[in-house]
Amino acid sequence: MTTESLSSGAAAGRPLRAGVIGLGWAGQQHMEAYATLPGVELVAIAGMEDEPRAALGEKYGVERRYADWKDLVADGDLDVVSVAVPTFLHAPITVGALDAGIHVLSEKPIARTAAEAQTMVDAAHRSGRVLEVAFNHRRRGDIEALKAAIDAGQIGRPYHARATWLRRAGIPALGSWFTNREMAGGGPLIDIGVHVLDYALHLFGEPQVVAVSAVTHSELGVRGRGGSSSDKQLVGSAYEVEDLASVLLRLEGGGSIVLETSWAAYRPAGDEFGITLYGTEGGADLRVVDYAPAGELTIFTGDGEETADVRLAADAGRGHLAVVETFLEHVADEANWSRWDGSLALDRARVIDAAYASAAQGAEVRLQPATVGTADTSTTDTADTGTADTSVATKGA
Repeated sequence: MTTESLSSGAAAGRPLRAGVIGLGWAGQQHMEAYATLPGVELVAIAGMEDEPRAALGEKYGVERRYADWKDLVADGDLDVVSVAVPTFLHAPITVGALDAGIHVLSEKPIARTAAEAQTMVDAAHRSGRVLEVAFNHRRRGDIEALKAAIDAGQIGRPYHARATWLRRAGIPALGSWFTNREMAGGGPLIDIGVHVLDYALHLFGEPQVVAVSAVTHSELGVRGRGGSSSDKQLVGSAYEVEDLASVLLRLEGGGSIVLETSWAAYRPAGDEFGITLYGTEGGADLRVVDYAPAGELTIFTGDGEETADVRLAADAGRGHLAVVETFLEHVADEANWSRWDGSLALDRARVIDAAYASAAQGAEVRLQPATVGTADTSTTDTADTGTADTSVATKGA
């Protein structure tokens, strides 16, 4: 499909034609968004599972149903496609779709490694198409309310944070692709930790991470503990990844973030994520338990022993619906396609790579600086940070 045909079709008022590759929970969020939003039509889906493919095709009135993603891409006539499959498939599918002239919205993480992510960004540049990655947690209402409070100066300049996503027993099915290092790229750090990394850096205003020091632990999963009941596809893998990670990020300008994430740990039951921020004029705390639509959000201010703490109310936000809507807005803005090339997600991958390298080396790892672009990161979910330098991170002194 040529740029001219895509542009002329949009100008003629026809809906964008969308496909979704992947039939699980994430893929269904994209299907629902395409079926709900104006100006787009869900026309094709792909996935290996016969019964879900048939059921979802019927639910959304989609006649073009494929077992193989390559057939969906080769059949043509698509403007946009969402990629919601296991992580090891993100790069080949995304590159294939971009090279076919299709704009791509991929689920997180962008890929297993920064090197893989770079091939995806390169394909976006080569094809002149949009590549974005779904960081839906920053589109939660409570995260958006906290971002608005920070931007309004309510806590001054944030200089330190503790950002977490912790589970008591939440390994996504022992023996699934999630626990296979080659297929997943890692454990909770790359799976749920990448969400925490994203919303923490987003709240800080997208500073560059200059150094990373990390430890990882694999104590429970290797003994068959901490698994959750799940319909994730089993591949018979041994438990090859961490079940807990703790990372210290040093930021440009002197700020710092401690990121902690676990799939399994002896802690209070349930699933909890959030962030505690310390600023020059105040602080903030957000705590979300068991996927509550809106978490407990407090702003701490005052002078000395005098406190003026405020509980902020927030709605549930629009999650994947907002992510897909923004993606479609960027696709409609042809003049700025080059701004949306997946570079922010690539930068997140560089940080995750550095954390795993630090844990393996037992030493701090410094990152080569990325080139910062001009996109407004306060209003987008995958803003352009320029072409990141993916040089091998070096061991710190």
